[in-house]
Amino acid sequence: MRRLLVYLKDYKKESVLAPLFKLLEALFELLVPLVMAGIIDRGIAQEDMGYIAQMGLCLLALGAVGLVSSITAQYFAAKAAVGFATKLRQSLFDHIQSLSFTNLDRAGTSTLITRMTSDINQVQSGVNMVLRLFLRSPIIVFGAMIMAFTIDVKSALVFAVAIPALGVVVFGIMLWTIPLYKKVQAGLDRILGITRENLTGVRVIRAFHQEEREKERFWENNQALAALQMFVGKISAFMNPVTYVIVNGAIILLIYIGAIQVNVGNLTQGEVVAIVNYMSQILVELVKLANLIITLTKALACADRVAAVFDITNEAPESKQRADASFESVKEPAQGQPYLSFEHVSLTYQRAGAETLHDIHFTVNKGETIGIIGGTGSGKSSLVNLIPGFYPVTQGAVRLEGKDIREIPQEELRGRVGMVPQKAVLFKGTIRSNLQWGKPDADEEEMWRALELAQAKEIVEGKPGGLDAAITQNGKNLSGGQRQRLTIARALVRRPEILILDDSASALDYATDAKLRGALRTLRGNTTTFLVSQRASSIRNADKIIVLDDGELAGVGTHKELLEGCTVYQEIYYSQYPNERPGQKGGRA
Repeated sequence: MRRLLVYLKDYKKESVLAPLFKLLEALFELLVPLVMAGIIDRGIAQEDMGYIAQMGLCLLALGAVGLVSSITAQYFAAKAAVGFATKLRQSLFDHIQSLSFTNLDRAGTSTLITRMTSDINQVQSGVNMVLRLFLRSPIIVFGAMIMAFTIDVKSALVFAVAIPALGVVVFGIMLWTIPLYKKVQAGLDRILGITRENLTGVRVIRAFHQEEREKERFWENNQALAALQMFVGKISAFMNPVTYVIVNGAIILLIYIGAIQVNVGNLTQGEVVAIVNYMSQILVELVKLANLIITLTKALACADRVAAVFDITNEAPESKQRADASFESVKEPAQGQPYLSFEHVSLTYQRAGAETLHDIHFTVNKGETIGIIGGTGSGKSSLVNLIPGFYPVTQGAVRLEGKDIREIPQEELRGRVGMVPQKAVLFKGTIRSNLQWGKPDADEEEMWRALELAQAKEIVEGKPGGLDAAITQNGKNLSGGQRQRLTIARALVRRPEILILDDSASALDYATDAKLRGALRTLRGNTTTFLVSQRASSIRNADKIIVLDDGELAGVGTHKELLEGCTVYQEIYYSQYPNERPGQKGGRA
């Protein structure tokens, strides 16, 4: 929690004024029993109605000043807590945005969402409660004890026994529950992860008729979380009755001792009432303190979880991609030097048991179209993700114009690459705003040109508002093929040097796919294109086809060369075009 308090630095005034006004309220509250003692011993005992009226007005004044102080303290505490949470949430979001793909994969989406929302809300509540009660409650507790000693030392000794006993109960329960609250938040992570999986994969779940299985899985995790929350809640709830027993026992003892002291003439009746009032004040404040401890316990557990995200840093070799690196773009490679080369590249994902890619070696000339094909899980996406530096190679090097991409500033590298991932992702807004992700200053002419190349022009023309037509979150108001074509247009609008289409035409029909490939061929010479596809027809006209098999290079060459000498490519191609298999009727001789 201490590490996160830096986000309170802009709210120093509020963080000081809130406790001070609460302290002022507490001081006025401590005067109330003394006023009551005066009313009993002088006003009622001597039947002095003027004195009773005078002290009654004094009580009203104390109440009014205390109320104003309390409202002012609440205002400053809320302002500081909300401002703190706002800055913390923004800083956490910025940090998450800076994390590498490896670290994002390791942290997990569900836990990052929980820490951004639920955890920070708990920390905000903790800051608010601390500013309001952290000074008030101890001041009331110890102030009441001191005031009791000024009235009668013998009676006040009860306070000296009761308060340490209460402290043991409160802080003992706090130390017990802190690790349990961390487990509760981790359980909330799991619930959020399951919910997210079910919402994003609802069609797959229904297609395989797994609704009941998912309901059962959610129920089991939900019950486990509920059981843990109930267990922690019971421990926390145990605090209130124990504190009530201790305080009420102390009040009984005070009344007993006070009665004896009144009998012998050492105390007045008003002073006994004042001492009992002080003990009652302690009871109320300790209940508040118990609630503060519970909230603070949750806040500390959540603060540790938020701080853990800040502890995730981009370690080497990914940090080798320096933001301050000096790199002069060379638009044309040196004579005889390949534009892009994979030099015996291997890739092992963090915490993975085996290599995903092994000893990949090939070169690419500027302006070529490269097809990448292979079975499911063969490493096609992993291969193209190395080009923009999403993941660091574990062996070998990927070189762009002779320069290791890890030595190229990230902004420079990714500014030259247009990436269309497997899953078409569109953001809530308009078609225009989505295309501007590719190029923020793109004009309408550039947008329409990109839409035409991506075969998406008819989509926009058919929408009310054209480029300003609304897009819902994740493009749910569009079909799969429409989403894919718009994401391709978004990549094309920036006119990238390297265009990567990672199986991004899988939802297109064959006719549209053919038109798209024909349009992309017009980019030759200016753009080096990587086509990842399961369809042999999509990559058969590429200048070079890379065939992957279980993370290894099975073949590199043209369609004709691979059909003659690559077994893996033959299996893929003939499985899709069985009539062309040699020896089949209508096939090749």
